[in-house]
Amino acid sequence: MIVRPAGVLALSLLLALTACSEVQFAAQTAKGFAGPPGSEQVGRYKVGNPYQIAGKWYYPQADLAYDETGIASWYGPGFHGKQTANGERYDQQALTAAHPTLPMPSLVEVTNLENGRVLKLRINDRGPYKNGRILDLSKRAADLLDVTRRGTAKVRVRVLREESLQLAAIAQGRSPELLAQAGSAPPAVPLTEVSAEPLAGAPAPAAQGRAAAQPAVVRSTPPEPAPLLDGRITQTAVLPSAIFVQAGAFTEPVNAQRLAGRLDPLGSVRVAPANVNGTSYYRVQLGPLASVDEADMLLGRLIDYGFSEAHVVVR
Repeated sequence: MIVRPAGVLALSLLLALTACSEVQFAAQTAKGFAGPPGSEQVGRYKVGNPYQIAGKWYYPQADLAYDETGIASWYGPGFHGKQTANGERYDQQALTAAHPTLPMPSLVEVTNLENGRVLKLRINDRGPYKNGRILDLSKRAADLLDVTRRGTAKVRVRVLREESLQLAAIAQGRSPELLAQAGSAPPAVPLTEVSAEPLAGAPAPAAQGRAAAQPAVVRSTPPEPAPLLDGRITQTAVLPSAIFVQAGAFTEPVNAQRLAGRLDPLGSVRVAPANVNGTSYYRVQLGPLASVDEADMLLGRLIDYGFSEAHVVVR
C-alpha cells in the first residue's frame, strides 16, 4: 500500500464545486505587493484531475495539511513569459513556484534545509516532472533561497492554511462569509457601512429637524490587506538531514520486512515506522545517500524495476 497525503475533506467538497471555474485574481509582483494598475496577471483557480506524465500518475487535491520534505529545483529563462498551468504569464522574478498536485493558487512556506533560509511562495504552476523533485522554484525564489548555483536543494514545503484560503477566495470571487459557512473562513474584512444605534439607557441627542430621526451612518474605508508575500527571508536553525529513496509503505510490518529483504542488494535498507492520521505505517527506505545525484540514480533503478511510486525523501 502506497501512502498518499490526505486532503482536507471539508475544503475539498467546497473547492470541488468550483474547481473548473475560470476567474480573475490579482497576482503579486516580484516583491509580493500588488502592482500598479495594469500589472495584474489573470489566472484561474485550479485543482485539476489526475494526470499522467512520462508514465507517472499525479493526483491533484486541495490538501491544506500538506507538509513534505524532498528535493527542490528551479526554472527560469526558458519559461519566462510563457503561460502557467492556471493561465498566468510566468515571471521568473516573481515569488512563485510549481508543484505537481497542490491547488493553484496556494501559499507555501519553503525552508532550505541546507542553510535554514525560509521564504513564502505562491503556487501558480504544475511541475516539476523529474523523478525525485517536489517543487520547482522561480529564479527569484531560487536566488533568495540560495539554490540557483547548485541547481537543487533539500527543502521542506508546508502549506500555509489561512493564507491559501484567502487566495482561494480571491481567485474564485468568493466572499469570506461563504468560506465561513464551509467552516474555514479567512480573517474578516470590516464593513464599509455601519449603522450607529444609541446605547440602551443613554440620553437621546437633541433633535435637529428630520435628520435626527434617522440613525447615523458611519462610513469607513477597509484597511489595505497586509501583503501575503513580502520577499523577506527568515532564518531557522540548520538541523542534520539525509536523503533516502522510499520504495514503499505498508500497514503490515511483515510486508515491509519482505520488501526490505528484496532490496538489500541495492544498498543499506531500513524500515521506518510512521504514524499518519492515527494509522501506523512501515516505510521501506534506502539510504542515507551522499548526494542528490546518487539519489537520482538509485530512484531510476527502482522505477526501472517496477517501483513506479518510489520517491526521494529527506529525513
